[in-house]
Amino acid sequence: MVYSASKNRYDSMKYNRCGKSGLKLPAVSLGLWHNFGGVDVFENGRAIVGKAFDLGVTHFDLANNYGPPPGSAEENFGRILKHDFSAYRDEMIISTKAGYDMWQGPYGNFGSKKYLVSSLDQSLKRMGLDYVDIFYHHRWDNETPLEETMGALQQIHQQGKALYIGVSNYNSERSQRAVAILKQMGVPLLINQPSYSMLNRWVEDDGLLEVLESNGVGCICFSPLAQGLLTDRYLKGIPEDSRAFKPHGFLKQESITPELLVKIKALNAIALKRGQSLAQMSIAWLLKDTRITSVLIGASSVKQLENNVEAINNLKFEEQEIQQIAALIN
Repeated sequence: MVYSASKNRYDSMKYNRCGKSGLKLPAVSLGLWHNFGGVDVFENGRAIVGKAFDLGVTHFDLANNYGPPPGSAEENFGRILKHDFSAYRDEMIISTKAGYDMWQGPYGNFGSKKYLVSSLDQSLKRMGLDYVDIFYHHRWDNETPLEETMGALQQIHQQGKALYIGVSNYNSERSQRAVAILKQMGVPLLINQPSYSMLNRWVEDDGLLEVLESNGVGCICFSPLAQGLLTDRYLKGIPEDSRAFKPHGFLKQESITPELLVKIKALNAIALKRGQSLAQMSIAWLLKDTRITSVLIGASSVKQLENNVEAINNLKFEEQEIQQIAALIN
């Protein structure tokens, strides 16, 4: 079936300026960390991407190692681009990253110029692209001088392989250093991608949002639903098809304590009073902060995607709701 984008795709989505740049991102972006790899059903992923674009989600976030196997999410996304989106490329923001283990040997990991440049070249081939809109260094590297890592990003930007550059998993101090080095090179840091949710609030203690705002850098949050904890999936225990049930997942069963489940159920009750699902309220809770450019969601089905995107329909919180939530998560 030939894909044709909805004519109304820009009617409902909210778009936020990314820091002090000229770029706007949708309030909700789609991440391809899970459910788009070689082990997944291709047509399901294709349907999710198509529906996302129809809903105004213009930003699609990948990384070199997304799969499994590593690289397969980019390959599948490349197939989707070729089949369905060749006419819409200029309406899309496509990002990818490098920083985690990707290939054997000493040059397939961390933050060297050798690794970053080679990785992006591979990513472009897998997706069938001449450039990505945003290229990130995926994680901090204690062993590589930050000047080398930022120099690689500057070179990639100068060559036109990435229109903008970003970092992910950098704390406030490291972000400030990256901004300063890139400024000397004449390249702005567009965005930082940290983990952030109601159950994972390290960015607040770290002062990251203040540093990003003061430097005109945008912020896009990943894992806004805490690996699915901030949904209705765990309200009655741990489902067998959940991430926590998988032996090699990031979310461990032992971390889902009775005390945590009580907290999640209480948050769910607040969400229901707001006329939202817990997932929708969790996304809205992040977006109420104007320093958050976008929230990066995953989706295993079109229905789940639609539910999450609907969060933008109710982003306002009463003071009483804010206090109730704060009492639960502080």
